[in-house]
Amino acid sequence: MAKKGKAKNTKNKAKHARLMDQKFDKKRKEKETRAEKLKAIIKKSKAQKEGKID
Repeated sequence: MAKKGKAKNTKNKAKHARLMDQKFDKKRKEKETRAEKLKAIIKKSKAQKEGKID
């Protein structure tokens, strides 16, 4: 027998999915910014080794 009314638990599922997406986006952005910072540090250290200080 089919249930009447609204579907069960759809609000919680949508909220959970949204929060998980936010979490994954935050992690991805942190990873990208960390990689950029590391690249800048490496570039600066290479320049200093060659004697070219910016």
